[in-house]
Amino acid sequence: MGSYRRGIRINRGQFVLQILQVFLVGLMAGLERSALPALGRSLGLAPDAFFLLASFLISFGLVKGALNSVAGTLADRWGRKRVLLIGWLAGLPIPLMLWLAPTWGCILVANALLGFQQGFTWTMTVTSQIDLADSRERGLAVGINEATGYVGVGLAGFLTGALATAIGARAGLALFSLSVVVLALLSSLTLRETLFWAHAEGQQAPSAPEPLGRAFVRISFLNTSTRALCQGGVANKIADAFVWALLPILLRQEGLSPTGVGEVVGLYGAIWGLNQLWTGHLSDRIGRKGPIVAGFLLLVLSLAALGWLRGRLAWFLDAGGMGLGMALLYPNLIAAVSDVIPAQQRGQGLGVYRYWRDTGYAIGGLVLGGVAQISQDLRVPLELTALLVALSGLWIALTPLR
Repeated sequence: MGSYRRGIRINRGQFVLQILQVFLVGLMAGLERSALPALGRSLGLAPDAFFLLASFLISFGLVKGALNSVAGTLADRWGRKRVLLIGWLAGLPIPLMLWLAPTWGCILVANALLGFQQGFTWTMTVTSQIDLADSRERGLAVGINEATGYVGVGLAGFLTGALATAIGARAGLALFSLSVVVLALLSSLTLRETLFWAHAEGQQAPSAPEPLGRAFVRISFLNTSTRALCQGGVANKIADAFVWALLPILLRQEGLSPTGVGEVVGLYGAIWGLNQLWTGHLSDRIGRKGPIVAGFLLLVLSLAALGWLRGRLAWFLDAGGMGLGMALLYPNLIAAVSDVIPAQQRGQGLGVYRYWRDTGYAIGGLVLGGVAQISQDLRVPLELTALLVALSGLWIALTPLR
């Protein structure tokens, strides 16, 4: 057990390599955020086909959510590194599919494969970094992980928006995704297996393995703390689904250029990402609930302001407010779940939480896309998103987290 001492500083070499991995995962996650609506139009989708434009989130969210649970369980059995490599290998066909896709249906298949890739890779990076960190550094570890990943998401928004303008959405997405996957596969070979750190930690507080079905029911429904945290994860992804699928269309309707859309969406992701460097560690010091509830409140206010204010400056301020709100709540939801999950079941427990959180993409795509299609007014799903986020934050505020 002495060879597997926990602590970010002690394990800084491997921790930094995991930071590189999650940055690349974030680049893959963000590659479609500003360019996908333009690609949809090039494949014949009407500008007001809101449900079809949001349908890629349904395929992505359902696959990523389900694969999070599978990845977490496999990671506790096979190890984190093997599951990570499987995830990156699953990403290899995505560039070719984006380049050759003749219909929107093919894009949905590529997006489902992206959900597979994300479910396996991002789950492994955050689990590995928690493995390496001391128990008093979990919030910091998650904050660094999510910060790095969402800086990647934000940067991808900028780059793919610029590439779509320069060489076209299809070519830009294909070139970008191929570069990321190849670099990730090469760099992942230098990683060590962190499951040994979790086993060493678990020897201090042993717990019996639990079947996935029983763990799923307990974490999702029976434990009041994790139940509240899981629904909070769903709500924040519904909000992100609006930003991903419908906000670019709303901004284009208001006359903003594709590059401008990429800047607004990229700013949201970058502020979300960078601020998690301190918001995760903040919860290590003052507790999880305060930052989580504050994040939900700021997210609600910023979403509401999107419906009230107009103009480039207002959109940038709203994007910044939403990003900061996400930074306060996002890493601390994960850290709060990890606080109550035994070390030997960490991959499985975080996988169940991430199942619900990322299924929020599918719920958001289905509900918000349907509401937009029926109303033909993007401010209606915007208002619904703000309401759902407000109710979710209230639920967590009224629930003891222990």
